[in-house]
Amino acid sequence: MKLYDTPLAPNPRRVRWFMAEKGIDDVEIVTLNLFENQHKTPDYLAKAGLPNVPMLEMENGDCITESVAICRYLEAKYPEPSLFGRTPEETATIEMWLRRAEMMLATPMMMGVRHTHPAMGALEAQVPAIGEHNLAGATRALKVLDRRLADSEWIAADRLTIADIIAFVSLDFGRMIKFRLPEELVHVARWADAMRVRPAAQAGMPQKAPATGPA
Repeated sequence: MKLYDTPLAPNPRRVRWFMAEKGIDDVEIVTLNLFENQHKTPDYLAKAGLPNVPMLEMENGDCITESVAICRYLEAKYPEPSLFGRTPEETATIEMWLRRAEMMLATPMMMGVRHTHPAMGALEAQVPAIGEHNLAGATRALKVLDRRLADSEWIAADRLTIADIIAFVSLDFGRMIKFRLPEELVHVARWADAMRVRPAAQAGMPQKAPATGPA
């Protein structure tokens, strides 16, 4: 199998983290440079259908994009440790928090970075007001997570799951624009510290993020 990857983007990092938690080490990593439009070449589009990264090329030659779909496939092939749920009840709860993390935190944070980080202007027309609006939404989502984490060590179960990976990778993506976690969100801060020290947190991370201008 091959995972087509780009280091700075959050969605590929989800898959790298997921694989690291499971100890999956037999997937070849193919790094793409988005600023050179390597995800838009005819060969890549013929496989992916869309200029989306990550993409997993499976052993039979079929290709899938969408980070959660890739993780579900890998969960089926490498079931332990389970990160999507062991029982119907646990699976449903993890799915609920996965969806909340995706819609309420990941999407707004991504839009915030895309519309406010100077380097992102090379990829699309930026509208700073859109960025600021979405960052405000991401902050509201973190307050929801803080309430949840006041009663639970992890977001969706008694252990780390895909919901934690999606939520933390989204929060950590904010470092690109020096996003600061509000000080009152002490439960999110405790959880984030626990996520940062996991060995999988460094899976595939670049040595250094691009500069964002004066602090």
